[in-house]
Amino acid sequence: MKFENLVRPTVRQIKEYVPGKSIEEIAKKYALDPKKIIKLGSNENPLGASPFAVAAIQENAGKVNIYPPFDTTILKQAISGYIGYPACNIVVSGSGMDGILDTVMRLFISPGSETLIPVPTFSYYEIATLASGGKPVFLKRDGNFDIDAAAILDKVTGNTKMILLCSPNNPSGNTLREEQARKIIESVNAIVFIDEAYVEFSQNSLSGLVKEYDNLVVGRTFSKVFGLAGMRMGYAIAPEWICREYMKVMTPFSMDVLSCEAGIAALNDSEHLAKTIETVEKGRVLLTDGLSPLCKVYPSEANFILIDVSPKKASDVSELLLKQGIIVRDCTSFREAGESLIRITVGTGEQNRRVIEAMGSVL
Repeated sequence: MKFENLVRPTVRQIKEYVPGKSIEEIAKKYALDPKKIIKLGSNENPLGASPFAVAAIQENAGKVNIYPPFDTTILKQAISGYIGYPACNIVVSGSGMDGILDTVMRLFISPGSETLIPVPTFSYYEIATLASGGKPVFLKRDGNFDIDAAAILDKVTGNTKMILLCSPNNPSGNTLREEQARKIIESVNAIVFIDEAYVEFSQNSLSGLVKEYDNLVVGRTFSKVFGLAGMRMGYAIAPEWICREYMKVMTPFSMDVLSCEAGIAALNDSEHLAKTIETVEKGRVLLTDGLSPLCKVYPSEANFILIDVSPKKASDVSELLLKQGIIVRDCTSFREAGESLIRITVGTGEQNRRVIEAMGSVL
C-alpha cells in the first residue's frame, strides 16, 4: 500500500513480541483436555490472585462507568506502605511493566537516542526503544548471564540515554550485584532503568538506591507475586523530579477502577503474599533437584528456572512437552539465547513433579 511508507523507519525494524502459549491454543492444537494442561510458560502465580483482590473486583464492578482518579493517590499510598517510599516517588501504569517502560521512553528517548541492553533479557526493551524512535545497542551477558559494569560503560556514547537492566533477569533468573549497579549509575549521564518484576522472589532488591541517585528508575509489577497478570498493573519507584515529568506524558486515566481496587486489596493480603513466595522457593528447589540429573539448571532468584537441554533443541523439547499438556517457554526467540534454553515457571508441587517426570521421558 502507498501509505506504508508513512510508518516510522524504526517501527519497521521491530520483530513482533512472542508471548507464551495459551491453554486454549494448545488444547485445540493437540486435542487435549484444557483442565489437564498446565501453563508454566509465562511466569504467572500458580496460586492465582489474592481472594481479597478478586472480592474487590466483584464489589466494585458497578463503578466502571466512572473515570478513576487521575493521580491514583489511594493506590500510590497503598504501594507506599508496601515499599517504604513516599507517594511522591511512585508512578503507576495500567499496562503493567510495559506501560511503565513506554512512558519512561516518552520522557527520554527521541530519534537518535540509544539504549543499552544486555542480552538475553526481556525482549520488550528492544521493542519499546524502537517504537520510541531510538536505537537499541546490545551487549552479550557472560556464560552465567552476569553483566560487567566495565563492559556496559565501554558501550556508552554521547547518544546513550537509557540503560535497561533486569534483576532478577528474564529468562536467566540471576540478579545484578549492587556494586555493579552503583558503578554504572554513577558513571553515566543517562537514565538507568532496573526492572524488578520478580524481586519479591529474591533477597536482592536495588530499589533503595533511588534515595541516592537522581538517574535511577526501578520498575515493578503486580503480575507476578500478586497474581494480577490479567489486570496489567505496573508501578515505578523514581526520584521526585522524574515522577513529576512522568505525570505530564502518561496516558490519562491509565489505571482503571477495578485494577486500582484489586491492587490495594492484594497489597493488604500479606498471608497470600507470603504463601506465594514460600510456594515458589520450595518449588525452585524441587525443580532444580529433579532436573539437575537430566540437564543443566541455572541458579534462579525468580519464580522460574532456566535449563539448557543441549544437545537437543529447545523447540523440539518444548513441542514434546506440549503434546503432554505442559506449556513451558522455548527461549529461542530471546536475542542471544541460542537454541537450547527453556524457561520453566515454578508451579504447584503437583505441577512441578509432573514437569520432572515428563522431562525424564523427553530427555
